[in-house]
Amino acid sequence: MNSEDPQGVRLAKRVAALAGCSRRDAELLIEGGAVRVNGNITLLPQARVLPGDDVAIEAGAKPLSVPPVTLLLHKPAGMRWEDAAALLVPANQLSPSDDPGKAATLRRHLHGQTCFTPLDALASGLMIYTQEWRVERKLTEDAAFIEHELMVDVAGEVSPQALARLKQLPFARVSISRQTPGTTGLRFAIKGLQPGQVEACCERAGLTLQAVRRIRIGPLALAALPAGQWRLLRPDERV
Repeated sequence: MNSEDPQGVRLAKRVAALAGCSRRDAELLIEGGAVRVNGNITLLPQARVLPGDDVAIEAGAKPLSVPPVTLLLHKPAGMRWEDAAALLVPANQLSPSDDPGKAATLRRHLHGQTCFTPLDALASGLMIYTQEWRVERKLTEDAAFIEHELMVDVAGEVSPQALARLKQLPFARVSISRQTPGTTGLRFAIKGLQPGQVEACCERAGLTLQAVRRIRIGPLALAALPAGQWRLLRPDERV
């Protein structure tokens, strides 16, 4: 009689047996991206493996706890913010030549990330993803007090009357940043930015929105982060 479980065993149990370590250390090896099942990295200790599955542990891997991290992403225009998490892959991380402070990123860092700073599909710019509860608490409990800076392009010239209407917005500062034939660039600084807020403000002022780019959230700036790429929040940075 075959006593094997047809659904296999937990990956953590198999790794513990292979490595001769505790179940907890096995879980840390898996969560750190050091375990492959049939050639593919698997990050879930509770995944089931069958007797015939090939389970391999990276040589020299240590069962170290993976600290949570916060990521800064430059969302391209035309992408729904709900879909932007698909950009959080190793290939899109800012290169070391452009980010001298770049730290090693484990695959676990790219899973379980939550965004608390959504952007409209039309908009591009900075979004924050985090696994850190302190950052999450800051972005939720202090959301109404965090200032967002946006560069906004509208069609045509902005009349003094339209600018005056924009300046009546609560918790917002609006100024003209540049003017070119057919387009006026506006700078918005808004506390507690909500999705759709800039578009609604421009519509009420009789302005046609062309483009929106968020360049700052609180003290964190988009700077030279290219569209579609992300980087780790550095130890010297705070939300």
